[in-house]
Amino acid sequence: MKRNTSIDYSNLDWIVISLTLFCTVFGIVIISSAVNTMSGGTKYIIIQSVAAIVGICAMAIFAAIDYEDLGDLSKFIYGLCIVSLVMVLIIGIGRESTGSKSWIRFGPIGIQPSEFVKIGFIITFSAHVASMKDDINRPANVLKLLIHAGILIFLILLQPDYGTALVFICIMAGILFAANISWKYIAGAGGLMAAILPIIWFFFLNETRKNRILVFLSPESDPSGAGYHVLQSKLTIGSGQIFGKGLFHGTQTQLGYLPVKHTDFIFGVIGEELGIIGCIFVTTLLFALIFRILTNSRTAKNDFGSYICIGVAFMLIAHVFENIGMCIGLMPVTGIPLPFFSYGGSSLLTNLMSIGLVLSVYMRRKVINF
Repeated sequence: MKRNTSIDYSNLDWIVISLTLFCTVFGIVIISSAVNTMSGGTKYIIIQSVAAIVGICAMAIFAAIDYEDLGDLSKFIYGLCIVSLVMVLIIGIGRESTGSKSWIRFGPIGIQPSEFVKIGFIITFSAHVASMKDDINRPANVLKLLIHAGILIFLILLQPDYGTALVFICIMAGILFAANISWKYIAGAGGLMAAILPIIWFFFLNETRKNRILVFLSPESDPSGAGYHVLQSKLTIGSGQIFGKGLFHGTQTQLGYLPVKHTDFIFGVIGEELGIIGCIFVTTLLFALIFRILTNSRTAKNDFGSYICIGVAFMLIAHVFENIGMCIGLMPVTGIPLPFFSYGGSSLLTNLMSIGLVLSVYMRRKVINF
């Protein structure tokens, strides 16, 4: 049996493509409203639009590449992931508002390597799990997989970026669950997490991050300080009621009461200006895309392709749940963007490239025997 190296573009998943492009364009419209009254707001629209064009081209390139060829390069890709995360620790910059050093800047262009490392992790971890097949529950193999993920997660925690680290853990958990990891390991991981949480709280979290968690539990305890973002977000979403105030007409959004409205709290803009109808519409779009990707995982021609789709789906799931959750006060504020809707070139490029991976798997789902 040989690989099918021919490309049949009529065999593309047009449902995934349509949902992706609609979310991307709709996201730029929402960002345009969010930055409408901001100084230099046009800059954000231009950057996001350019990132969308470049990302769509990258999506097409990833779709054209045989994902199995990427699997053959998994060791090289994993090495690049480590190097890029180490470079962030050496020459990276950050924002005082987040306290993390996650960016590398080249003149006017800022890149967040951990976003692109998500793609590398999905490829390399999927290839690693697929290579083990029925031996995944051997303790030695489980340890190797944990080391594989643990090195990247550890480097991200050093930035420190706890939100992104959580996304990596979700990707890992989703792939391992699909690979039928034994429940004893799942129970063991849960027990270990419960045991180390107190250690993390007392020895690894600074006061800023402790306050974020405490404020998540009771934002009213510090309404003008750490709880301000969450309270304003909830107020903004609630003020939109059922049908919203209309794009470019949100009071909280346009008058600047909603902080970081074009990035972390973009869902607040959607809630105020498009109402609960708009919130339901956006979440339905995103979950329809995720569901379609999970469906594609079942039609992949091999385990590697299936795990890639699952990894991409769980990456999106983690982002959607965390971002919407923090906007409505159900999750701590971690700075995780809403896929395709939050402003951010690195995030949008990563999402579009990951969709390209899914398209590559879908296009090559048929096994041709010679």
